[in-house]
Amino acid sequence: MAEPQTVQQAYSIILRRNIETGAAPHYTELARLLHVTPDQARDIQRDAVAAAAGCWISHDTDYLHSIAPFSNLPTQYRVTVEGEQRWYGQCGLESLAVRWLFPGKEVRIDAPCLDCGEPIVVRMKDDEILEVDPPEAVGHTVASFMKRSTASSAYR
Repeated sequence: MAEPQTVQQAYSIILRRNIETGAAPHYTELARLLHVTPDQARDIQRDAVAAAAGCWISHDTDYLHSIAPFSNLPTQYRVTVEGEQRWYGQCGLESLAVRWLFPGKEVRIDAPCLDCGEPIVVRMKDDEILEVDPPEAVGHTVASFMKRSTASSAYR
């Protein structure tokens, strides 16, 4: 396992690059940024993913799939910052956390309702929710869903 300071540095680089570009760096790019070999960077990336919650590598690959709150692969949670859509949220709840990574900027989440397919829009800026459309939209966690008998029994 890599030194904890190197693992933290790698995690920070990965998250920062995702914020800047909408995609996490490949481990070969990470190697250049850390001044290590590609093999070392691949191992360091794995250590960084293992040390963080909500992060994983795609099955049977060395490709970073997700680093919370972002998904490196397209999802139904499209994230737009200041009018530019190039990010994807890991899930509905993680998508809401994206706003903290873009202080002072408007963040918009567009997603279909997973129950009926109708569009849902949430616009936020820092700790302020600017819009929720439709206004009656609600979110479910696995725990709250398991307490209900059907997916359509939404509650606030």
